Amino acid sequence: MNGVFKPSWLLLGLFSWLVLLFLIAPIIAIVPLSFNSEPYMSYPMAGFSLRWYEAVLTSSQWTAALKSSLIVGTATTVIATTLGTMAAFGLVRKGMPKAQMVMGILLMPLAIPVVTVALALYLVFSRIGLTNSYLGLIIAHTVLATPFVLVTVTSALANFDFALLRAGASLGAGPLTVFRRITLPIILPGVLTGALFAFITSWDEVVVALFIAGPEQRTLPRQMFAGLREQLDPSILVVASLLIAISICLALFGFLIRLRGKKLSRR
Repeated sequence: MNGVFKPSWLLLGLFSWLVLLFLIAPIIAIVPLSFNSEPYMSYPMAGFSLRWYEAVLTSSQWTAALKSSLIVGTATTVIATTLGTMAAFGLVRKGMPKAQMVMGILLMPLAIPVVTVALALYLVFSRIGLTNSYLGLIIAHTVLATPFVLVTVTSALANFDFALLRAGASLGAGPLTVFRRITLPIILPGVLTGALFAFITSWDEVVVALFIAGPEQRTLPRQMFAGLREQLDPSILVVASLLIAISICLALFGFLIRLRGKKLSRR
């Protein structure tokens, strides 16, 4: 039987690698172009140069966009992680009425097209004065990021023994102490993974930023979009390469956290 199925598995593995290469090839292709010595965004390259990296790092527009991305991304991560963890903890408890329905409602931003969400938020925020503000952009990104935290923390709580909470309470520990000393260490890999997803969601998001952000809240993706319309040069590829590198590093970090969490759960 093993001899019969082995060629099929080899073909499936080869096909999977080819599909992966097809998906990442366009991403990989833009990285070398960011080192082009000439202001062209096509192959063949004229030469190797760091001039565009220097241009980005010394540009007030790009540094301001980086600052905005860090402000919005950090705030979104903190708020989304807090809300998502609280929601997951409440939904997995026994006796929660309509838990599945509530879960479905909270996960709707994952199913609805981002343009639809952005337009709905714009119509609401424009009436209450939250457009062209950091607060409005942070709230909008939190709406998109919280479902990712909810999913990862809910998964981490799937095998959680709630008897530990009762045991801690019986020993005189308060709710916050029980959460800090018992619950959080167990679900921490899921919480950190959700936080990483929340940050990446905000870090790479551009559609909502186009609707909600003003000139003072331009994030890196928003500034890239403006650059494509106003001044097309390899500096955009530099920022794209940096975004790709940071996203990959964060994704690998999240994978290591999840892997460590699985090892701890087996002990």
